[in-house]
Amino acid sequence: MQVLVIGATRGTGRLLVDRLLAEGHRVRAGIRAPGQAEALAAAGADPVPADLEGPDEPLRAALRGAQAVVFCAGSGSGTGPDATLRVDLHGAVRSIDLAVALGVGRYVMLSSMAADDPRRGPAAITHYLAAKHAADRILEGSGLAWTSVRPGGLTHEPGSDRVEVGVPRLERRGTIAREDVAAVLAGCLTQPATIGLAFEVLEGPVPVGEALAGLETGRAGTMAKP
Repeated sequence: MQVLVIGATRGTGRLLVDRLLAEGHRVRAGIRAPGQAEALAAAGADPVPADLEGPDEPLRAALRGAQAVVFCAGSGSGTGPDATLRVDLHGAVRSIDLAVALGVGRYVMLSSMAADDPRRGPAAITHYLAAKHAADRILEGSGLAWTSVRPGGLTHEPGSDRVEVGVPRLERRGTIAREDVAAVLAGCLTQPATIGLAFEVLEGPVPVGEALAGLETGRAGTMAKP
């Protein structure tokens, strides 16, 4: 599958690039600056300009011909509400609109736990959760084959390829390794049970593939169990 990863240069997005390449996908890695291209090209990806705050045409070119897009971009924890709105909301909506216009079809959003109701989350990041909430709602109405993955707190611990998922939410808070989030995002691309769903995910006991396959039952509001 030809996949565009937006936000491919660091964090979960960078781990996702490696995961997708290892699984045999062809990966376009969205970058903001030319200096970010070398390491991604060396890994086997095709670096392409995809600046969410830049002009439309490079982003359009990055999306053209892609079979799927995974949105992993974010303004970062060190920025304020304005940057969050520009990147996490407006940037996401631009990519959604272009995906629709270009017939990309499959779109997976890296969102956040509590994006369904920002009041559930910490007050310090309410603006971020509100941006994610709005972007998710727009994605849901886009007509794309969409999935919204909503992890808890992200860690840099080694992944276990085991998780707990909940539709639309889990009854606990917690953390999850970025490597496991990357595994979930990659798994969504080939698991039809995830299409049209938003779900929360934390570290847990269930192998990723089994958890995602079990999401079909989650459409009735249940959680995947071991």
